[in-house]
Parts: sequence; structure tokens; C-alpha cells
Amino acid sequence: MGRWIRYLLLGVLLCLSMAGCSGQNEEEESGYRIWYVNKEETRLDYEYRELQAENTEGLLNEALGFLREEPENENYKPPLPENVRIESYEIEHNQLYLNFSAEYMDMLKVYEVLCRAALVRTLCQIPEIDYIGFRVADQPLMDLKGKAVGLMNEEQFIENAGEEINAYRTADLTLYYTNETGDRLVTQRVPMEYNSNISLEKLIVERLIDGPPYEGAYPTIPENTRLVSVSVRDGVCYVNLDAGFLETGYNVTESIPIYSIVNSLIRNTDAQKVQISIDGETNRIFRESISFDTIFERNEELVE
Repeated sequence: MGRWIRYLLLGVLLCLSMAGCSGQNEEEESGYRIWYVNKEETRLDYEYRELQAENTEGLLNEALGFLREEPENENYKPPLPENVRIESYEIEHNQLYLNFSAEYMDMLKVYEVLCRAALVRTLCQIPEIDYIGFRVADQPLMDLKGKAVGLMNEEQFIENAGEEINAYRTADLTLYYTNETGDRLVTQRVPMEYNSNISLEKLIVERLIDGPPYEGAYPTIPENTRLVSVSVRDGVCYVNLDAGFLETGYNVTESIPIYSIVNSLIRNTDAQKVQISIDGETNRIFRESISFDTIFERNEELVE
């Protein structure tokens, strides 16, 4: 297993098992779920709280206050350590940017991911907050690979009902990259071992961004591209990328990056079609010729 996947697994190994709060019946509760870390620092659980504010900023301040307070259940604790301050925040176009004090970086990596998951799952419930960006001392938060974490939403923290957070799966993927001239797709078989808390769709798109693992194929997606979110509903895989995808990137024809993603997802998952958006928007044009309003289907004519 390559170094890149080891790094990927480290960051999510303990954080993404979000089983609901024990003993609570969701139908009998109302209000916002405030997510806390359990005392063992291995998972998240939630308690309901009523927020009284009537605007987004007021709701945000109330929710952040609850995330600082001791929860009612003695088996939980607030996700933010006492010495970590939120120096400032900004809300723009349904995106919340949190700027933390430098002490944020003192958290152990696994706990930091749990903290981040608790913040995202709590604050994305607030109307007009769809994505959250993380900064530390006015600098973007970086992952273990040295890349900015980027905008996050709830879909990036996957619930798996909780028991086997260390379970691994294997997959023999067929991924579509490009040829040397950048005008046709070529396939590579990529065997992978991955943590069950990571969706296969997310793994595929991130592997495409990283580029081909073997010789004989070339990258299709600009290396600065970040995957914001990915989900599947009714046979359609919704892939939300950041604006890095719109960069010139590699010398490939305009359809190659699109169908590198589309063909790879449809070939390896249950998705039958793919919708691509940029920072949540589909009213964009890719290289002045391809509209993101399109629901894409598999295209084998581009394959060598």
C-alpha cells in the first residue's frame, strides 16, 4: 500500500464513525444536534440543543458556545480544547471560514479530525452555512500531504453505524487517465486497500487527482484541484470540486478531464450518471464548451 493511502487512512481512521447519541430517539427530539467527542477520543456523539437566535450569525455564535460548554452526558466532552481560540470568522456565499489560534496545531492529528468533524456536522445545520473552511493563524489548514484541507461539508464525514471503524476493504479499480497526446482516455487497473469509512466514490476521485500510479498514462485533472464533496442519490453521483478544476492544468482536450471522472465512477460504482459542480454551482462552463448543467453518462468512444 503506497505512502499516499497510508496518510489518507491515518487522518480518518478514528474520526468518521458517527453513530447517533445513545438512548435518544430522534423522532422525540427537536433542535440542533451539537456534536461532542467521547472520553476515549475515538468517535463523536450528539446532544440536542435549542438555538434561539433569528439570524445566521446569532445561531452560529450560540452553536459555538455550546461546543465550548460541558455536555450533559459525562461520557462526552467539548471538541474544542480550552486553549484553542476562534480568532475570527467570515460567512460568504453560504461558506463559513473559521480562523483559529495557533494552538489548534497542538492537537494530535486524530483528535483534530474529530474536532473538525464535530464543527462541520454541528455548524452545517445552520441555514445559509453549507460549507466550512479552516484556517489557523490566518493560514489555510493543511493535511498530512501538505495540501490545504479546503471547504468541507457533512457528506465528507460518513456514518457507518459504528462498530468496525478499523475495517478495511479491497477494490480492483479500473481508472481512466489520458494518453501522451491528451486526446484519448487510457485505463489502468489499480488494486487498492482502503478504510471502510471512506466512500469508494471519494477514493476514486482523489486517486484521479493524484495521477496515474504506473507508466503508460498521464494525469487528467489539475493537481491543485480539491474534492469538496461526493455523494450518490438515485443512481447519480454528485461530484463537487473546487475552482482548481477549472485551471488550465495539463495539455488535454476539454472532454478528457470530465470523462476521466465520469467513466471511472460509472465503471467502478453503482452510479449510472455523474453530475459535476464547482464549489456547489452547476451554472459554470468548462473551457468555454462543456456546461456543468449536464448529467454526464459513460463515454467509451474516448477510450483507446
